[in-house]
Amino acid sequence: MNNYIRSGFIVAISLTMSGSLFSQSTTMTTTDSETLIAPNAALQKIASQFKFTEGPAADKKGAVYFTDQPNDKIWKYDVDGQLSLFMDKTGRSNGMYFDKKGNLITCADEKNELWSISPDKKVTVLFTDFQGHKLNGPNDLWIDPKGGIYFTDPYYQRDYWERKKPEIDGQKVYFLPKGMKEAVVVDGDLKQPNGIIGSPDGKHLFVADIRDNKTYRYEIQPDGSLKNRELYVSQGSDGMTLDNKGNLYLTGKGVTIYGPDRVKIQNIPVPSGWVGNVCFGGKNRDMLFITASESIYTLQMKVKAAK
Repeated sequence: MNNYIRSGFIVAISLTMSGSLFSQSTTMTTTDSETLIAPNAALQKIASQFKFTEGPAADKKGAVYFTDQPNDKIWKYDVDGQLSLFMDKTGRSNGMYFDKKGNLITCADEKNELWSISPDKKVTVLFTDFQGHKLNGPNDLWIDPKGGIYFTDPYYQRDYWERKKPEIDGQKVYFLPKGMKEAVVVDGDLKQPNGIIGSPDGKHLFVADIRDNKTYRYEIQPDGSLKNRELYVSQGSDGMTLDNKGNLYLTGKGVTIYGPDRVKIQNIPVPSGWVGNVCFGGKNRDMLFITASESIYTLQMKVKAAK
């Protein structure tokens, strides 16, 4: 997430992303491969009033919360299509995910922390320094069925930081077991980990190494450690999600979908310079919600969120 600078905010990186380039057209064409989009569905622009949107996460009802990180706000798009401001002064929240109790867990990189935000907006800091050193900047996260938190920690220089270089060597993936105050490194051998998602059964974790333009899959062990890292697809990603058919959605230039066989199914073009992240929301969890730079979009799908 957040790997570009728009108006001096996000670090620009030149990436070679596989898949079609984005198009200005928002009409979905029908081909044999496009079996995941609902019949006659079109990409719908909901709003374009933001600076850079990120971190979409759906609550139990299907309402989607997302961040406008440069403006330090979290917004809510409810199941009736109403857009409202949920919270101001969010610790510069970026990636987000709901826990089973309905708390919004966020990567708050203003002070490089993980936050838990309750429905009534009470903030609890879950995690801060790693072994006495500031994290690079927690970026994206996923919560496993046991309540443990996996998160990526790339380094993207922020204009609101006083520091100009990282305190930790390397850019890593961490695991914070439920109820614990100390995280552990589960993969320290990546160039710049970014998007992350796990399978609902808690067996596999997917991590995008955006700088290396690769996405890996791991086997999750009972203690939360990872083993058998394997290259899943040769494409990096800013954010990602899974549907109930096991298809993996990667972001960047539009949204690119890969099947469980790792074969590319299609690219959904999005008329914005960059797609930061994606999730499923709506009453039936069959609405694809897309954060794309200054805008947010929805697209009606045949498939639903993984569960």
